[in-house]
Amino acid sequence: MNIKRTLDRFYGDYDFRERMRHDPIEFPHRYVSSPDIEVAGFISSCFAYGRVELFRDVLERIFSRMGGSPSGFLAGFDPKKDAGRFAGIKYRFNENEDILCLFFMVHEVLKKEGSLLNAFMRHYSEDDRDIGAGLTGFVSGILGSDTSMVYGMNIRPRGLRQFLSSPAGGSTCKRANLFLRWMVRDRDIDFGIWKGIPKNKLVIPLDTHIARISRCLEFTKRKSQDWKTAVEITEALKGLDPEDPLKYDFALCHHGISGMCRGKGGKNCRNCALHP
Repeated sequence: MNIKRTLDRFYGDYDFRERMRHDPIEFPHRYVSSPDIEVAGFISSCFAYGRVELFRDVLERIFSRMGGSPSGFLAGFDPKKDAGRFAGIKYRFNENEDILCLFFMVHEVLKKEGSLLNAFMRHYSEDDRDIGAGLTGFVSGILGSDTSMVYGMNIRPRGLRQFLSSPAGGSTCKRANLFLRWMVRDRDIDFGIWKGIPKNKLVIPLDTHIARISRCLEFTKRKSQDWKTAVEITEALKGLDPEDPLKYDFALCHHGISGMCRGKGGKNCRNCALHP
């Protein structure tokens, strides 16, 4: 089959707005100002693992307690004074203190850099092949905050580190790449508020759905889900759209989330929109 023609038709016909209700991007879309979109997007992406209905409930509780401006709230965040607002909130691997520490680290970045964009651009170079080095430095900078204000000692428990994976450890960095897609791409439902980073420097947010579909479409033969696989799939997509390879990401991912794709040879293959 002509995979570019098939994917372009699939992308062009996709109902982005309808599926947005089943995606964490719905939360930053509730805000208007760039600082609020940026901060709400970052927090939302950090929790975007597991079942949508579960992390959506957690995010609803978090943002309702931050008031009308997430960026304004976290700019003035005090873990001692504000901890009570979020009492009892935890999610899977992330204990309540881990969530409070995530908020505190965003507060520290905003205090020091003014925005998450400034913090990222401190490590990004236009000469880099992709955003890997920038993301590594960005995550390292956030994790460099002294966490004693939350934990009583400067530690980084598993539940905190789980929020902030890095290419340096070989992780797919699915949630961080999702956040970067939202900020950098300026089409469809993405925001495009981070200027100065070309869309073709992004790396696909690799999860089980993208991995499965990518193997079906022969974008990769790798079995492992890691940073190398994410880059390999992204490079294959650049062959279809050199300037905006991640334009297919949302539609392909939700094709998997909806249950339409269960892998090559699955019972839905003949009815699949990507079938030859």
